[in-house]
Amino acid sequence: MPWTRAILRGNRVFARVREDGTFDAKEGRVEVRYKANDGKAYFAAAANLTREPGADLLDDATCGGAEAVAKESGAKGAGGGSGGSGRSGGSTKEKAKAAGPAAARDGEWVAYTDGACSGNPGPAGLGVVVIAPDGKMHDGYEFLGTATNNIAELTAVLRAVEQTPEEAKGILIHTDSQYAIGVLTKGWKAKANQALIATIKTALKNRAGVRLSYVPGHSGVPMNERADELAREAIRTGKTVTIKP
Repeated sequence: MPWTRAILRGNRVFARVREDGTFDAKEGRVEVRYKANDGKAYFAAAANLTREPGADLLDDATCGGAEAVAKESGAKGAGGGSGGSGRSGGSTKEKAKAAGPAAARDGEWVAYTDGACSGNPGPAGLGVVVIAPDGKMHDGYEFLGTATNNIAELTAVLRAVEQTPEEAKGILIHTDSQYAIGVLTKGWKAKANQALIATIKTALKNRAGVRLSYVPGHSGVPMNERADELAREAIRTGKTVTIKP
């Protein structure tokens, strides 16, 4: 079953379509992806989708395998969050988008991180943007070889810590991976990547005032978009450019 580019409440997504180009709606919902290969499948109401003008039909292999995250009534996570009851007044993504990125404290360094892979697992990369308290920006990317999207997201957080000066008063790390935040700070039990998670937790404990903050991906946050571009550049080039603040 092919894919096409579509618009979902202002966001560009990949959407399942039939061979004739119409949305492949099952019980009124269409499978969508915000990233082609992040392993997350969402479902949106067909009425909320509009095919992007001039969009071509894309091969089924455009988007890799994925697990369903939640049934969506509109935007990613709409109508009760990731599997919630809907009584919280909106999803984590919607709330974060409305609030904007968390504000930095006085003297705090700020980082934006993202991971990506082509296939899951597949060629993987990460991107990191680090901003000094004086506003000077540094960025870089790293090719990870074959890895999963979660490994890329986690490693990006680790690199943000490693590539920020040790004398930093604090670090505010923005990530669009709720998985990374969950396993690193919320006590989520991880079946995979346990050694990597343990390494990152140690790194976080050894640095002063590290905070992780969720920022929704592909929602117009410039530095998050930049981190995503860097991660994909790492995959495209197979190279690494280290941050040197």
